[in-house]
Amino acid sequence: MNPDLDILLRLLAAMAGGMMLGLNRDLHGKPTGMRTLGLVGLSTAAATLAAAAFDAAANHAIATTGNVMQGILTGIGFLGAGVILHDAPGIRVHGLTTAATVLVTASLGIVFALGDWLIGVAALCLSLFTLVFAGGIEHALRRRFGALRSQAAENGEDEASGG
Repeated sequence: MNPDLDILLRLLAAMAGGMMLGLNRDLHGKPTGMRTLGLVGLSTAAATLAAAAFDAAANHAIATTGNVMQGILTGIGFLGAGVILHDAPGIRVHGLTTAATVLVTASLGIVFALGDWLIGVAALCLSLFTLVFAGGIEHALRRRFGALRSQAAENGEDEASGG
């Protein structure tokens, strides 16, 4: 394959993966969306590709790609932290799923940049499955087992002991 086309496909895959995850966040009215997560995926892929190219051209023992990946994943925590909100002290936290989606998008950018298509596509599919279906599964499990928890509490039983 043409090396320039390969780079373009890696960047497009990272951006498209971020945009797919962002669409889910947009549809749920969350603070990040298609543009934000598309740019997160694209920027992490671009930085990783540039570091990998530097490593290949420099031909020395400095592991620039690993350092860049570490920096991306550390720095992306600050972006994710920006979407986490607290209603009141100790009451309720919002935005954790969106923050986790920002982290997944950054990771997808790195994986696609490195050209690991299987890991990238599998992680994207599993992320979309989690965002689309896990909420319904979680609600169904709460309905099913939530009644058992409240009955145990009424009987004065310890939930941790299983009854």
